[in-house]
Amino acid sequence: MNKFQKKLLLWLLLLALLSPLGIILPVLFKGGDAWGEWDTETIDKLIGFIPRGMEKLSNFWQSIFTDYTNVLGENLPLSLQIISYIISAIIGSAIIYIIVILILKLYKYVSKTP
Repeated sequence: MNKFQKKLLLWLLLLALLSPLGIILPVLFKGGDAWGEWDTETIDKLIGFIPRGMEKLSNFWQSIFTDYTNVLGENLPLSLQIISYIISAIIGSAIIYIIVILILKLYKYVSKTP
């Protein structure tokens, strides 16, 4: 593992460990859902309508996990939701890491060919 790969892994791990802030802070400040992770129903309640583009694309992409906090199960206490968030972040980061490494290897291979 080279220096770049070690730095990349370190940053991804740090971000994974920070990811639960999205659910911890709203709980501490009684802010409801994690900021920016609203569905169309919540947007409608917040601003009174659903933007056309959001409504059109809301079902375009479905994540691997329907909710980051549901990796370990439904209706968990905050402590297990935090662990669930970290597991989701590590899985997502691992996928990103593998893709980046594959792209770099492909780039090195392509750039060497005459």
